[in-house]
Amino acid sequence: MARAGLGLGVRELAALADVAPGTITRLERGESLYPRTVETIRATLEGAGVEFIDGGGPGVRLREKAA
Repeated sequence: MARAGLGLGVRELAALADVAPGTITRLERGESLYPRTVETIRATLEGAGVEFIDGGGPGVRLREKAA
């Protein structure tokens, strides 16, 4: 959901996070990854403007851009 919200494809996010496209696909399928890999992808998404939230369930939203 975070990737789609940013309008990024699997390959684009993989390039930004410096991981293989298959790694992004495995993450999105809910498969196990090394914790450091998940953190790298999360940090990449947060750097691009995603905010991870838990308002009664996990979710994401895009940060508002400064005026």
